[in-house]
Amino acid sequence: MSKDRSIKKEFSTVVLVLIPVAIALNIVIGQIVSVIKLPVYLDSIGTMLVAAVAGPWAGALTGMLSNIIWGLVVDPNAYYWTPVALAIGFVTGLCAMAGLFKTWWKVIITGFLVALTAAIVSTPIQVALGGITASGSSLITAYLIQTGRELIPAVLSSNFLVEPVDKISTAMLAFVILGGLSQRYLARFPRPENVAFTPSNRTTQIIAAIVFAVALVLLYYFAIMPMIPG
Repeated sequence: MSKDRSIKKEFSTVVLVLIPVAIALNIVIGQIVSVIKLPVYLDSIGTMLVAAVAGPWAGALTGMLSNIIWGLVVDPNAYYWTPVALAIGFVTGLCAMAGLFKTWWKVIITGFLVALTAAIVSTPIQVALGGITASGSSLITAYLIQTGRELIPAVLSSNFLVEPVDKISTAMLAFVILGGLSQRYLARFPRPENVAFTPSNRTTQIIAAIVFAVALVLLYYFAIMPMIPG
């Protein structure tokens, strides 16, 4: 299959219907997290859902449109992070095509690779914005600057602290949602093989993903966050 046909395959009718739903999910959850100043984002669940079942290009488009629409409708600051959202969708799609969205422990690998990408892409944007943004993770950056860190090391440190927790948790949530869908429904998407579950281990996989995501968040809040004064 040629590259053009492969890309076109990702944008089937069912994917075009899913993308607006995924965008709304990103914006609603992301805005709630932003308002209550949690030191994570959780604004890429919809992007990862699309990327997993459709592919990297559809995931990238979902991420990009999410931030553009978010910036137009709610928060203009969302525009700045459009390249990050695009990269998240693209890398998630590549990971899913490589078979890293089929079991909960492989989803951890996906989340880590996406986190690494997001940290690299977002750091120059955050530095250009002065290091302190509207997100809760800026509390960590501000604290590191107050303790004598230079701007770039402070931003890098906060990103590499927050991004793995955020992206692994986000990937796990997307995995749980996909695990709750029927195989018949998943088969309508361009790449159902990316998230193929066997009936015998579906429940076990979902429970393991939920337990790991909750444990990761609890570890972060009760072991890491207390070290950083507000």
